[in-house]
Amino acid sequence: MIDIHCHILPGLDDGAKHMEESLSMARAAINEGIHTIIATPHHKNGSYENDREAIIKEVAYLNESLAYENIPLTILPGQEIRIHGEMINGIQTGELMTLNESTRYAFVELPTNHIPRYTTQLLFDLQVHDLIPIIVHPERNTELLEHPNRLYEFVRNGALTQVTAASTIGKFGKKTMKFSHELIEYNLTHFIASDAHNLRSRSFMMAAAINQLEAKFGQQTVYKLLDNAELLVDGQTVFAEEPQRIERKKFFGLF
Repeated sequence: MIDIHCHILPGLDDGAKHMEESLSMARAAINEGIHTIIATPHHKNGSYENDREAIIKEVAYLNESLAYENIPLTILPGQEIRIHGEMINGIQTGELMTLNESTRYAFVELPTNHIPRYTTQLLFDLQVHDLIPIIVHPERNTELLEHPNRLYEFVRNGALTQVTAASTIGKFGKKTMKFSHELIEYNLTHFIASDAHNLRSRSFMMAAAINQLEAKFGQQTVYKLLDNAELLVDGQTVFAEEPQRIERKKFFGLF
């Protein structure tokens, strides 16, 4: 299994604080059935700045440490990029990086509570520059939760999305769990990943999520989400079914 979103690099953001914690996370990942992780430290989110060069250096260091400890896990470079108006320029100058560096796929993180007005244009511009934007954890964005058809429009126009494993099993609350299940049901997400930060409050939870989703949606749906991670790492076209609008029955203003 490949985990395309993880904060395992030591000391770069709010993920692993030091190498020992990174190694502990690596051992836990192996126990979950994960053999490859794309390390995606935060960048431009108001708290952390981790450009391409720094990430590549830390990935090499962690891979050396994993080999020394005989932990059979491969770390690939990536970046969780907070959406901002200079993303195209950042890609061109080499500050920003795509997932696994050589692919066309790039993470785009929205703010938690809203969607910037320029989002539609930026997602379009990224595609014009031959990049494929992946909106990370959309199920945790409050505006998308209230107005899911905004996400439908993004996906219909070529963006992909990734849900967090912990979201699908209720670790971020019942509303978030329901929304993450809706994203799967209505073909509005294409990947499941851990977004693991540590082993205490933000662990992998991939195995538990896969078991629950397989029971709810069937083996084929889960396999598509997992296979897409492999296709992404290889730089191939991922599987995406026609997205559908989420239809909710409202009772007294609630869903």
